[in-house]
Amino acid sequence: MTESSATKPANGEVCPQVKNGLKPERNGWVKSVHPYHERQPKHQSHPGEQEEEKEVHAASRHGRLYNRPFVECFEETPMLVAVLTYMGYGILTIFGYLRDFLRHWQIERCPIAREREEQKDFVPLYQDFENFYTRNLYMRIRDNWNRPICSVPGAKMELMQRLSHDYNWTFEYTGRIVQDVINLGSYNYLGFAENTGPCADSAAEVTMKYGVGVASTRQETGNLDRHEEMEKLVANFLGVESAMAFGMGFATNSMNIPALAGKGCLILSDELNHTSLVLGARLSGSTIRVFKHNNMQSLEKLLREAIAHGQPRTHRPWKKILILVEGIYSMEGSIVRLPEVIALKKRYKAYLYLDEAHSIGALGPRGRGVVDYFGLDTCDVDVMMGTFTKSFGAAGGYIAGKRELIEYLRSHSHSAVYATSMSPPVVEQIITSMKCIMGEDGTTKGSERIQQLAENTVYFRKRLREMGFIIYGNNDSPVVPMMLYMPAKIGAFGREMFKRNIGVVVVGFPATPIIESRARFCISAAHTKDMLDRALSAISEVGDLLQLKYSRHRIKPCLERPFDNNLYEDIDD
Repeated sequence: MTESSATKPANGEVCPQVKNGLKPERNGWVKSVHPYHERQPKHQSHPGEQEEEKEVHAASRHGRLYNRPFVECFEETPMLVAVLTYMGYGILTIFGYLRDFLRHWQIERCPIAREREEQKDFVPLYQDFENFYTRNLYMRIRDNWNRPICSVPGAKMELMQRLSHDYNWTFEYTGRIVQDVINLGSYNYLGFAENTGPCADSAAEVTMKYGVGVASTRQETGNLDRHEEMEKLVANFLGVESAMAFGMGFATNSMNIPALAGKGCLILSDELNHTSLVLGARLSGSTIRVFKHNNMQSLEKLLREAIAHGQPRTHRPWKKILILVEGIYSMEGSIVRLPEVIALKKRYKAYLYLDEAHSIGALGPRGRGVVDYFGLDTCDVDVMMGTFTKSFGAAGGYIAGKRELIEYLRSHSHSAVYATSMSPPVVEQIITSMKCIMGEDGTTKGSERIQQLAENTVYFRKRLREMGFIIYGNNDSPVVPMMLYMPAKIGAFGREMFKRNIGVVVVGFPATPIIESRARFCISAAHTKDMLDRALSAISEVGDLLQLKYSRHRIKPCLERPFDNNLYEDIDD
């Protein structure tokens, strides 16, 4: 059996890993991305181990690129679970077609939107499979989403109780408030989503002075002194020359990438990039090629081909090659292998666009994101993007980098030219929380929150693995995906946790591959150990009830191997 090339962490620890929406290689393992690169010699294993041991150890190190252990785990789906998951979807599909037959003959009522009878020969407005999925699968578990909350989304929250009498097609509210629900779903990483304290007081004071809305764009009469101060603070926080802010995080990606790339440019995008990055790349008109998630071999292969062959048909050199990656991938809990990406970017003279929506504030000893986490120089990242909606408890996003880049975007970005300015209280929330993180408020509360988040993350992940759940992602990622797999268990897990006053997010298709449904926990610095213990106890109880403890805990140490910095393994398509 040939071992994957990214199997040894810096500290010698190992973690089970498997395919993460990736295609297995011919030897049954998944070629994981590996640190800056080593050619692994083969080693022998017993036939019995080949049948029992189907875990892929994926953790990484590269002496000169990584200054800390980098461990990520994606344990393989047990064969029986995979088969039962496919069977579950198959049964639901069969019953779905049966119900559609009954609806066609008006035996069963279906209130979902559809084309009118006189429009049956038109091009359909709704895609067939997505519409079928919504009618027959999503509606069964729809009560797990869009629950209205009526409090601050802090460590605990209050939810409005609702009931459905027509199998989740419509809901009615009972008027009862479910109180003290432990919040494991909000992106409140540093706990700044609060209605008391310095941030709330400052926002209220600014609201009284400036009002709520600006009613203009930044280029007209909507450029406030608070906007200027915020952008200077963001640039100082990130350690770059300049920065600019936008009112919506999604639009920060989707509207700025088209300003940076266009026809004749090549965009290399990670296969698990967020929809905003995908949309921005498509709107740009550039040629898009996708590399395997966090796989540096796949990325380098595309870079080599791009430089060797140039543009299709003409074979002219590409005007620009732009690499799109995220700091933390919000559905996988994995962290980008930024040292290796930067090394490849420098080697092949490409540009790097880094989306730190989930990593800014949540990673690094100073909360400066994934660049701070790896101890890298911000000058090596050409375009730094992030959002204020998570760690800062506000709204909007930013682009940061060299002054020439920001000045160019101020006049060419659709978000900058046409969008309304950010609301003053939102701007003040960003300024106050960022100063707290930087310690400019005269306290150590910001650094304490960063440290508390790191401790909560390690503790929560460790306990879940000890219980026997399959957990995806990096050990330091506050995004913690726990695999559910089977369609019936998506809704059951969310409902059972809600009964125990734990608010969780369950995720399924199309946000994930159709057989990789999961629960996604977001850890916060505001969570106390008692809250986490209560949540873990409830998760363990529901895990036993629904038989969710799939992990087999077969972790074996990997052999030490020498590194060869000059060699890359080729990838078979």
